[in-house]
Amino acid sequence: MSDRIREKLQILADAAKYDVSCSSSGSKRQNKDKGLGNTGNGICHSYTEDGRCVSLLKILFSNVCIYDCSYCVSRRSNDVKRAAFTVQEVVDLTMNFYRRNYIEGLFLSSGIFKSADYTMERMLQVVKKLRLEENFNGYIHLKTIPGASQEIITEAGLYVDRMSINLELPTEAGLKQFAPEKSHQEVQKDLGIVRDRLIELKDESKLIKSVPKFVPAGQTTQMVIGAHQETDKDIILMADHHYKTFNLKRVYFSGYIPINPEEQRLPAVGSAPPLLRENRLYQSDWLMRFYGFEANEIVDDQHPNLELDVDPKLSWALRHPEQFPVDINRADYRMILRVPGIGVRSAKKIIQARRFGKIHIDQLKRMGIAYNRAQHFIRCADTPAFQKEMLPSQVRRQILQSGQSKYTQQLSPQLGFGF
Repeated sequence: MSDRIREKLQILADAAKYDVSCSSSGSKRQNKDKGLGNTGNGICHSYTEDGRCVSLLKILFSNVCIYDCSYCVSRRSNDVKRAAFTVQEVVDLTMNFYRRNYIEGLFLSSGIFKSADYTMERMLQVVKKLRLEENFNGYIHLKTIPGASQEIITEAGLYVDRMSINLELPTEAGLKQFAPEKSHQEVQKDLGIVRDRLIELKDESKLIKSVPKFVPAGQTTQMVIGAHQETDKDIILMADHHYKTFNLKRVYFSGYIPINPEEQRLPAVGSAPPLLRENRLYQSDWLMRFYGFEANEIVDDQHPNLELDVDPKLSWALRHPEQFPVDINRADYRMILRVPGIGVRSAKKIIQARRFGKIHIDQLKRMGIAYNRAQHFIRCADTPAFQKEMLPSQVRRQILQSGQSKYTQQLSPQLGFGF
């Protein structure tokens, strides 16, 4: 690797670290014709079910950008080193890193230089060269450039596993203040292009034996949180809307990292990113996708922001004491899922186990539920009939003071708790 390529890699890999939407999975692209790579269980910055850690080359094609978004490190007014790869350089880096077993795929994004189509065309050339010339069958995640033409987006979808495009900020008011050159409508137009093409191909597959693969791992989006004065309700309702309207695989939340000391309207440089808030949003996202919660159950006009001291599932349970206690031996799956301390796997185990007899407390503990938390919201076959029910405020206090919350140490300085 030449010194110039190494310098470019350092600049453009560092600039790409602010995009958190590279965790991806779900593609079924298989190796063929003795090509290189195989997506297997998907590529992501996490661990697979078998415990394997997988990785991908995560870079920008260029950090030159014609836009001046206040919260972005690559904005045109920022005094940073600029660099840009050529198409062949990205292809060579990907193949060389793959052959050395450094990576299993590519995450490619870019600043917008000259125009959206000009940038997107060069990114398209990269993925076409990898697929057609290098016979690379590994994972590819491509960032769609807002405003790119439908033809380019549609063609790119034939060569990549996942596509994503960032909403940037959760509200139009935030965009107008910090990124006036961008709009949600433009992003939603591009999301709609991919959604509609996926629907078309699904319909064609009913009539035609073989249809081309198109974005087999779906599409995602990302929002920066904490830069503007949006509420958690704004964020969650926006995420819910995009899940339902565009059938997204994931919505990612990125806590704003202060990088612009000259912008007085943004959080000050030196302040910590809102990581705990970010985590609560991910928990809420999980509740909507896997636990059957509606967005307006998690946040509403009376509770527009998530609580930091308790997770959103526990918060909902404490606000709805009329729903509890839940009889583990009679309740349906949906209601069991809503009990704090019981996850999807444990709920399924409960449904299966009670076919063979009534469930007792010791059985629940062996199933792996967080009984110290769940005990306040359930009744089992051997729960004492005289057990005194506690007020929601008492339950909250006992759970927090028990030390079972993994956020206790983080919360102590933030919320004034002296545990």
